Amino acid sequence: MIFLTTKLERRSSLPLNEVMQFLSRFYSVTMFSRWSSSHHSQENDSLQHESKVKELRAALGPLAGRSLKYCTDACLRRYLEARNWHLEKSKKMLEETLKWRLTYKLEEIRWDEVAIEGETGKVYRANFHDRNGRTVLILRPGKQNTTSLDNQLRHLVYMIENAILNLPEGQQQMVWLIDFTGWSLSTSVPIKSARDTINVLQNHYPERLAMAFLFNPPRIFEAFWKIVKYFLDAKTFQKVKFVHPKNKESVEVMRSYFDEENLPREFGGKAILEYNHEDFSKQMVQDDTKSATLWGFDDKHQCIGNEKSGPEVAPEPLCIAPPAS
Repeated sequence: MIFLTTKLERRSSLPLNEVMQFLSRFYSVTMFSRWSSSHHSQENDSLQHESKVKELRAALGPLAGRSLKYCTDACLRRYLEARNWHLEKSKKMLEETLKWRLTYKLEEIRWDEVAIEGETGKVYRANFHDRNGRTVLILRPGKQNTTSLDNQLRHLVYMIENAILNLPEGQQQMVWLIDFTGWSLSTSVPIKSARDTINVLQNHYPERLAMAFLFNPPRIFEAFWKIVKYFLDAKTFQKVKFVHPKNKESVEVMRSYFDEENLPREFGGKAILEYNHEDFSKQMVQDDTKSATLWGFDDKHQCIGNEKSGPEVAPEPLCIAPPAS
């Protein structure tokens, strides 16, 4: 820098301080120009995305009832993002989700119907969030206690819906902590069921998963994973992180997402977290009441009013809080 300024000073016969001022102004203008270009590019992307959202809404046609509530702008953005902002692919994906939700009748599932699946705490919503304030689901596949694959999936879907219902304002994604303590091939689900479950999560909950941490999986899991990973799309695959207690790098990655004081000891943290099925059940019943009130159900699980004009779908947390920008 000194050599350059000295050379400029000799050529222009300007004092060094004036040369430095010139270079400073030149640098400032250059940096502002780059920032301005980047800022305008971001604005253009934002405008294009908003335009795509409007196009998708128009392509879907008239919506009513729970379909209308479900298809918020934020919801449409998630489906567009999942399909790289391709209108037709996003439309097809969303329409298939609406049909699936209608068939599955997600809004009618209540805790008492799936409570037996949760007796061991194999899937439950944690009482803490990650550093970004996102809802955390804890999964413990080693605690498997039933054999009905359909009921297991129904329970998992119920817990995902509950996690979404309880997302803090401005958040649209959740984090999964998966504890492999006690896991074995005898407690694992068949490959076909694993594939079906992954398809449900990827096709009907796009952009809902922020990160999934697989904590201390046994060596035998590697054989299972080698098959299952091919069912994951590229985006989902990148969100799956293996964490081994003896691997400091993987542990640090997980801790970058969680406060050590909140993280349970089972995941390398300092908090003591014990699953109490009775207490958790009370919490879920309260959430069922909240969901029923929002969606116009009475305590007999019957819908108030005629909603035949559109598919019935499960609660969208954005009905509770404003859409995230």
